[in-house]
Amino acid sequence: MRFPFPIEIGPLSPAAQDAVRRLAADAAAHDGVAPLSEQPLLRLADDSHDLTHVRVQTKSGATTGYLQVDRGGDVASAELVVHPEHRRAGIGSLLLRTAERDARLPGRSGSPGQRRVPLRVWAHGDLPAARDLAAARGYGRVRELLLLARPLDRQLDQAPTAPAPPSGYRIRAFRPGADDEAWVALNAQAFADHPEQGRLTVRDLHARVAEDWFDPEGFLLLEGPDGRLVGSVWTKVATGQPDATRDGEIYAVGVDPALQGHGLGALLTDAGLHHLAAVGCTRAVLYVDGDNAAAVATYRRAGFDRAAIDVQYAPTLTP
Repeated sequence: MRFPFPIEIGPLSPAAQDAVRRLAADAAAHDGVAPLSEQPLLRLADDSHDLTHVRVQTKSGATTGYLQVDRGGDVASAELVVHPEHRRAGIGSLLLRTAERDARLPGRSGSPGQRRVPLRVWAHGDLPAARDLAAARGYGRVRELLLLARPLDRQLDQAPTAPAPPSGYRIRAFRPGADDEAWVALNAQAFADHPEQGRLTVRDLHARVAEDWFDPEGFLLLEGPDGRLVGSVWTKVATGQPDATRDGEIYAVGVDPALQGHGLGALLTDAGLHHLAAVGCTRAVLYVDGDNAAAVATYRRAGFDRAAIDVQYAPTLTP
C-alpha cells in the first residue's frame, strides 16, 4: 500500500525522539491534555521486539503524527498523536490501521504461530476528535481511567504532622539502588491484575528515577515488624509548575496483598498527601480505573473528585 504521507517504522533516532516530544507538547498546548502518557514517552528510545514506533512526516521532514504499539502484555496497547495543524487529513486513520496490523505481529514469545493479541487504543482526555475517529473505525469504549483531584490548601492545617503507622511498622524514604528489587517485587504482587503497573521492571524503575521530577523523599516505603517491605506510596511533582498552582500526584499506592483491607492503603495515601502539601503543592491528583469501585470510593472519602477521564478503545468488529 502506498501512503500519501512519508512514514517511518522502526527505532527512533535521538533527533526523531525530540521531534515526537515537540509534537506531543504542541498537541498538549492545543488540546489542554497530554496526548501520550508517561510510559510511551519514557520508551521513545526503546528498540525491543515488543515495541513498534511509527512516525509520519511532511515532505520537508516535519513530524506530524506518531504511534507507539506495545505488544508485551496480554493486549497490544497503542497510543497515537496527530499535530493539530495536520488533523482531518487521514493521518489518524493511517496510524490506527497501522496499529491494527501491528497487533497481529508476534509478541514477547516471538513465535510465528502465536495467537493475535487484542488491540486497545488510549484516548487521553476523551476528546471529541478521538471519539469521532473511534466511531468511524468501529471502536467501542472498554476501559476508563479517571483523573481524581482534591485541594491541598488546608491539608497541613487539618493534619500538621505525618500520619503515624501502626505499632511495629515504620515509614521511611526509598533508597535508590538498595530498595529497587524489593520494591519491584512488592509492586508486582500489589498490582498483579493491573495491565500496566504490575508489569514495571527494575529497568522501568530506573527510567523514572532518572527523571528530573524524581525525589526519594516523596517515595515512601512501609516496613512491617519483621523489617519486610509491605507497602509504598510514590508521589510525583512535575517540574516547571508555577508556585501558586502546583499539582502533586499520588503516583502509586501499593500494599502487600496479604495485608490489604487493614487500612494500610489509606495510611499511605495520607502520608503521600502530607508530603505533597509539605513541599508546596496546592492540589493532589491521582489516576484510578473507573471500574475499581472500592478504590474510587476510598479516594472520594479522602476528598477526591473527578477532574478528567482517559478512555481505552477496542475494535467492536474483527477487521
